[in-house]
Amino acid sequence: MMGRPPWCLHSPLQTSDFIIVKSLIFSTPSNAPNSFSRPLFILTPFPSPGLKEKRAAQYACSLVGHALQKHGASPELQKQIRQLEGHLSLGRKLLRLGNSADALESAKRAVHLSDVVLRFCITVSHLNRALYFACDNVLWAGKSGLAPRVDQEKWAQRSFRYYLFSLIMNLSRDAYEIRLLMEQESSACSRRLKGSGGGVPGGIETAGPGSPGTTGGGLPQLAVKLQLRVLLLARVLRGHPPLLLDVVRNACDLFIPLDKLGLWRCGPGIVGLCGLVSSILSILTLICPWLRLKP
Repeated sequence: MMGRPPWCLHSPLQTSDFIIVKSLIFSTPSNAPNSFSRPLFILTPFPSPGLKEKRAAQYACSLVGHALQKHGASPELQKQIRQLEGHLSLGRKLLRLGNSADALESAKRAVHLSDVVLRFCITVSHLNRALYFACDNVLWAGKSGLAPRVDQEKWAQRSFRYYLFSLIMNLSRDAYEIRLLMEQESSACSRRLKGSGGGVPGGIETAGPGSPGTTGGGLPQLAVKLQLRVLLLARVLRGHPPLLLDVVRNACDLFIPLDKLGLWRCGPGIVGLCGLVSSILSILTLICPWLRLKP
């Protein structure tokens, strides 16, 4: 009986849940001069359709474990939840073995974007994702027993650092797109107001420096401008659901590396909740592809 691979010995999950591998066997003619130099097979990793669901389940376990600990549940139940979370985390790491190459390909495509700011933010984000996945692969090798001498704490810190840089670039890209859309919306509103002779959108009237409602025109004018910017931001996000979902998802994901790196300790409950919300939004973009932010 053939022995099982080392990673199967450390996890009760089924092998079919982890990765799908396609083997292409090449038939080499007997009269081929360089038959020994030709590859016999190619292993092509396919992304699992349940990767997002496993991420949601992992952070749901983290949230449930925190709730059980807070309400004084039995230690045995808490241990089972932690073990399930660990198995899901190890399975996700195995499913992401080929994601570094995919992130590099995405970075190569982003280099050709015409907008300089978008090109920089998206390319740097994908490069950091590639490094994050590479560190994650090393972590998987250490946790599965293939490389027992790996310093898991050091590689975990490295992976979360690259993950944080990637999220910062994503949020910078979101802020840039929001700024562009707000400028376009503001110009369109100004043109409509000049054509109709109406007031400021949203029913807010801006008073001049000598108006009765202002005393010097300092703080009230600032408050009115701030309110107008908030209304304009809400209008832009309401009109662009993919951008809104991307902002919320990246903002939720940001709490995870901040907590793991010790930059802002928010606790396992907040991390589990933010990870669960982010995972649900990612699943939503898979169900409704038009909600995915492009490019």
